[in-house]
Amino acid sequence: MLPHVTLTLTRGPDFPDGSVDRGYEIDAPLDAGGGLDPALWREMRDHCRVRRFWLGETNRDGRLVHRQGGFGGATWLIDYDDRTTDDDELGYRLDGHRFVEGEYVSIRDDDMMRTIRVSHVRLS
Repeated sequence: MLPHVTLTLTRGPDFPDGSVDRGYEIDAPLDAGGGLDPALWREMRDHCRVRRFWLGETNRDGRLVHRQGGFGGATWLIDYDDRTTDDDELGYRLDGHRFVEGEYVSIRDDDMMRTIRVSHVRLS
């Protein structure tokens, strides 16, 4: 089983107070320090699921994907539809962040970079 990570939106231009009703739940391939582990992702990729929850919108289900060629040689992203890349949400340097409670990560959605807080990590 993979750790289940809950991310919630922090304050930004469109949500000055942030929003616990907007964010992501990810079954993430984390190493012992809370970083994304590409080797574990390769073994467990079919289980690295994502659910985007956004108040007022239908939940979106996708998967966490690791691709070669981004910053530092790799890119982590959320893919909602294998047939297109138009719906992908890119993580910003996610390979250098730790997914531990209280830390922050950035995800680009709809051409806007959003800061997201790691609100909860449940280890199975």
